[in-house]
Amino acid sequence: MAQTLLQQLREMTVVVADTGDIQAIEHYKPQDATTNPSLITAAAQMPQFNQIVEGVLTQARQELGNNAKDQDVANLAFQRLAIAFGKKILNVIKGRVSTEVDARISYDTDATIKMAHSIIEQYEKAGISRERILIKIASTWKGIKAAEQLEKEGIHCNLTLLFGMHQAVACADAGVTLISPFVGRILDWYKKDTGKDYQGADDPGVQSVTRIYNYYKKFGYKTQVMGASFRNIGEIKELAGCDLLTISPNLLKELDATEGELPRKLDPEKAKNMSIEKIPMDENTFEQMHKADRMASDKLTEGIKGFSDALVSLEKLLSDRLAALGASKQEPELAHH
Repeated sequence: MAQTLLQQLREMTVVVADTGDIQAIEHYKPQDATTNPSLITAAAQMPQFNQIVEGVLTQARQELGNNAKDQDVANLAFQRLAIAFGKKILNVIKGRVSTEVDARISYDTDATIKMAHSIIEQYEKAGISRERILIKIASTWKGIKAAEQLEKEGIHCNLTLLFGMHQAVACADAGVTLISPFVGRILDWYKKDTGKDYQGADDPGVQSVTRIYNYYKKFGYKTQVMGASFRNIGEIKELAGCDLLTISPNLLKELDATEGELPRKLDPEKAKNMSIEKIPMDENTFEQMHKADRMASDKLTEGIKGFSDALVSLEKLLSDRLAALGASKQEPELAHH
């Protein structure tokens, strides 16, 4: 019987599910899973997760006391919710889950380290080893510096919103566990900027990840590359052989339903013989390269804003749910705000 593209992909690449939907994860059995504020917000609105959401809200309210502002309770609940989903996901998969720090602190090294410590502490309290957690941090210079410090403490990091070579090089030099270059968002930018459509190997997102992968393998970096944010299975096929790929449930479904040959495109052995120049990296070089790369500048700013906005709407959603919970218990101090 012919193998599906998904079966073949799994033989050369670790498949990760890009979703907070536990049922999709149970169905596709990926090795790892990753979530972000937008995915958590979507999952929090699914009726089957009502209980998780309400449990988290009640706990956050108890922890902060009845006089705490709903906004503060909602903020604590968002952190707890990401961890509650993370714990549920870890019951279903064998590998690791990525849990994201608050995107609003993307330019603050100390705040990022502090929040990462808090996330790890909550998982460890629940009996989950830090080996199974990846702390997801935006690839700003400050975020990368936070990750460098965390990795020294044995806390593994997944650097997200990665669009440019300068970000990838800085992450590798910092010894981070994993990077998530965003294939589809790079494609979106180029389509909008040039008005052209790109297919297969011409896709600028595919080219970016290919270049990063070859650079890492050429210079023997331990940091792994996890292609993310795909727009179609063509992009995934072009990156077959990448260390990991994080794929949404609808594209996993399509790969699972498609047969045909899937040749390996990325190969560490081939990369070792390529002539690639090493890029020395420091903060100044990083900022200069970032400024010069219009796409990376635009997409990093937009991505941080998008995740921050998703958090604001998640906190509002939690705040409303909190008010509803209070009203249903008819406790006057909760119902009035």
